[in-house]
Amino acid sequence: MEQVDLLILNASQVCVIPSEHGGPQRGSGLGELGLVENGAVAVKNGRIHHTGPTTDLQTRYTAVQTIDANGRAVIPGFVDPHTHLPWFGDRAHEFEMRLAGASYMEIMAAGGGIMNTVRQARQASIDDLVADNLPRLQRMLAHGTTSTEAKTGYGLDTATEIKLLDAMLALHAVQPVEITPTFLPAHAVPAEYQGRTNEYVDLVINDMLPAGAEWMTQHHIQLFFDVFCEAGVFDVPQTRRMMETAVTLGYRLKIHADEFEGLGGTKLAVELGAVSADHLVKTPDADIAALGQGQTIAVGLPGTPFGLGHQEYTPAKKILAGGGALALATDLNPGTCWCESMQMVIALACRYMGLTQAQALAAATLNAAHAIGRGHEIGSLEPGKQADILILDTPDYRQLGYRFGTNLVNTVIKKGKVTINNE
Repeated sequence: MEQVDLLILNASQVCVIPSEHGGPQRGSGLGELGLVENGAVAVKNGRIHHTGPTTDLQTRYTAVQTIDANGRAVIPGFVDPHTHLPWFGDRAHEFEMRLAGASYMEIMAAGGGIMNTVRQARQASIDDLVADNLPRLQRMLAHGTTSTEAKTGYGLDTATEIKLLDAMLALHAVQPVEITPTFLPAHAVPAEYQGRTNEYVDLVINDMLPAGAEWMTQHHIQLFFDVFCEAGVFDVPQTRRMMETAVTLGYRLKIHADEFEGLGGTKLAVELGAVSADHLVKTPDADIAALGQGQTIAVGLPGTPFGLGHQEYTPAKKILAGGGALALATDLNPGTCWCESMQMVIALACRYMGLTQAQALAAATLNAAHAIGRGHEIGSLEPGKQADILILDTPDYRQLGYRFGTNLVNTVIKKGKVTINNE
């Protein structure tokens, strides 16, 4: 018998979530779980070695450690492909303003919103940022997120934007959740550049992007570059200028688009080969068609319209009908969506985006991994991938989406090691 490091036996269901031709699940293919009933998972050297029926694997392998899942469901660790970690402080008073009738854009115009957090981030030290954000990552992990994306964007000056990247490295080193960093100096126009957006775009192009490129060289990490392409922030020509410059400096691309108005940012993202286009609430039909023809992944953030009290959500069914690939993320941030749970995102996606539990699960794991360029490595329980595994506290994966406001994760395994065990 072959020896492995870890053997999980007697799972009611193992949701493998197979890739589609090595890529994300697209269109009508979203929701293929590769379900193995009474299943088992063998792990060796921190990677998935074999999945299959318990009766098969327990006769083929011995293990250093064996876990009896006791009839619970086993799924891949969640991947959160859009967060605004790290930040400092909170904006609870702005939520109170919103409840009194102020809009998101009105709060921004009054000096609140992103600029509120910018002022706090500029004053915070790296130690402050680590201390403030470590508990958020710990809560994410407890709810099953094993890998996440994190963005700068609360500096809006070169020094603070680089400081936020350094804080991400520090956070990555002291806890288990893997962090994929994104450079977002084009998150907003800072107060000192109000009325001079083109000058700020020039600053991003001539100073910030080269500084980020130097950081990439220093740390041997490829960054994503992201832009908030939205009315009142950056228009399509400005976004194009910044993104095209970023490509020449070695960045991969992401975009915030169509959250409040459909300007054509999604179509631009597809044209430039962006890995993902995120938000996509007001996306025009032509841009949805472009998603079906390109490789850019649409990332729905249902927690954001929910947090804002809005009625419109990412048109998931239209994106899938057009052959697009859809992922889910929290948009974890201090202003509109302080949500650390991908389980809650799945519940919202089922209700307001019209996804089935199987579709939402695949969107929150395999497709989410592809939305941060890591689909070859994480997001499913396919042999050879990193052993990021959740044992749920329920026998049926369909409890995800059906239930909300609670934590259905019993055990978290990261790189083949048990990180959280709620037995």
